[in-house]
Amino acid sequence: MHLPRQLGPLHDLPDTPEAYDAVLADVTEQALARLTPEGNLEHPEADDDIGDTSLGVTSLLALAWQRSKDPRLPEAVHRSLAFHLRERVYREDNPGYPNLRVRNSGLPYARYVLDAGAHPIGDWPSTVWALLQTVNLLDLAEGLVDEEQRTELLEVARGYWRWLTEATFFNPQEAGNQAIGCVVGGLMLARHLPDAPADAMRERALRLYLDEIRAHRVPDRGALLPPEHGGAYDNNYGPISLSFLAQAHRISGAEMFAEDGDALARYIDARLPNGGFDNGGPRYSEQHSGFESVLGLRYFGARIGSDLGRYRGDTNWGRHAVKPDGGVDGHFAWMLVWQIQDPTPWHREPSTAPARHQLRAESVSVAFDHRMTPSLIEAGGTYYLPAAVNRQHGFGPVLDGFLYCRPMGEVRVRDVHADGLTAKLVSKPVVGRDQVLRHVRSLYVTDGTRLWVTVAVERLDGSPYLLAGLPYAADDGDRVRRVAEGEIAAAGALRLTHPAGQSADHFDARAELTQEQAAFVLAADPRGYGNPDEGWRHLVASTAYEAEPAPGAPEKLHVFAVRYGAGGDFAPTFEGDLTVRTEAFTAVVGAEDAHGVPGLALAAC
Repeated sequence: MHLPRQLGPLHDLPDTPEAYDAVLADVTEQALARLTPEGNLEHPEADDDIGDTSLGVTSLLALAWQRSKDPRLPEAVHRSLAFHLRERVYREDNPGYPNLRVRNSGLPYARYVLDAGAHPIGDWPSTVWALLQTVNLLDLAEGLVDEEQRTELLEVARGYWRWLTEATFFNPQEAGNQAIGCVVGGLMLARHLPDAPADAMRERALRLYLDEIRAHRVPDRGALLPPEHGGAYDNNYGPISLSFLAQAHRISGAEMFAEDGDALARYIDARLPNGGFDNGGPRYSEQHSGFESVLGLRYFGARIGSDLGRYRGDTNWGRHAVKPDGGVDGHFAWMLVWQIQDPTPWHREPSTAPARHQLRAESVSVAFDHRMTPSLIEAGGTYYLPAAVNRQHGFGPVLDGFLYCRPMGEVRVRDVHADGLTAKLVSKPVVGRDQVLRHVRSLYVTDGTRLWVTVAVERLDGSPYLLAGLPYAADDGDRVRRVAEGEIAAAGALRLTHPAGQSADHFDARAELTQEQAAFVLAADPRGYGNPDEGWRHLVASTAYEAEPAPGAPEKLHVFAVRYGAGGDFAPTFEGDLTVRTEAFTAVVGAEDAHGVPGLALAAC
């Protein structure tokens, strides 16, 4: 079983001018074959997310004409633009739309579903998308669109902006990508207005970003992020927000868009493993965007100097939106226009700067959450998620069903690079059910192919073990395959356990079920509107690797040691306060420095 959405790295798609011309040529042939006598370019199977799609294909034809001067295209653009202006611009309130501030404004908007009252909740983002398709077409109109159509198109665009910012509540779905997209639309539209109205619109757009988006950013893993459907980040929509920030900076030059984009890009870089797999978010915990993310990942990857294009996107949507039959859909077409217009090349080398919430070297990665507990481990081509025991999730020592991974105080981190090895030492104060404060020290060391994890804690009574991860997925060429085991060795006894319960809150990795599907079952609201991360937190137990304490540990410590990835015998030794010797390295955890951070010395064997 393969995961359906996470396919190849986005930077593997050719992005030369010739490659993009071939994409536009394909769109041209599809569009000319589809164009109805009325001028409609919508996909015949389109239903929702439809209000902007014909116009989106029109904008792609306009870009194709600017690059190729194909003589067939002016008439197609004229007819399809006339269709949108005549049939897809709505001025009467959509029955049931709940987010209007002004009734019967007469301002134009786009519908998510065409039938009146059928599903009005999506009209705000659909109108943002229609605004963006409109301003792209205005940008490409010279020599192609006659003055009468251009004047009407500009009037509709100004009406879209007013409907979004005056007639409705701004950003009613609390979706950062939609809100930043609206700001981008205003900034782009301002370039087509006389000086005074342009200045007013530009000022209004920047003020909306400052007051309604930037002021409401959500903290996660040391970064402030635009909120996405009520969460800090979504692995589908987050990179799309990055693309909107890239376009906002390209259009306005305002430094705040660059600053916020850099922060979001570094956050994505830290959470994204070498193989590009990711999961998590308040809407789509495993669905990945495709071409919609390219601009932002490419633009800000170059700015921060890291290979963000390793992001494993949905390459079915690698060029533009498509329907199940592979036919072009105009949804989000502006992103293809922008990425073709932007000359930034992919930055293909990893950043060499250590990041607090990441350990990464070649094919090994550890992404850490805000508590500095691994949120994802990648080694040997396999991805491990935090396992669940007794409703607690993470990696760490367990005693009597209690997981020691939630810090009760400041978490200290030390990064070391030596002899071709990369290491991170994480020290946490943790309080157990006995209310005794203990210090959990977790050492992560990698040579780029294997990962060694050593966890030490003051000796516990009873029979503790290390919860060492839920094996979940593995690289399989351009696909990601569901798995239920991985290559792990342990100094003590190692077992792979599966939950005994059969209910939705017990996740057995052997079942043909994705984490996303399981999380939405546990979410409070319907799929597509619920929060799968919130649902996943209700998980009681999961498949898990459990490692017994290592033999030969210092008298006052329990030490757990595991190695992820193939590598022969594994028999580490331990000395003193904590010196770890393995087949590949010796690590000495030393005394705390003046700031309370434990020392770490590392040498290859």
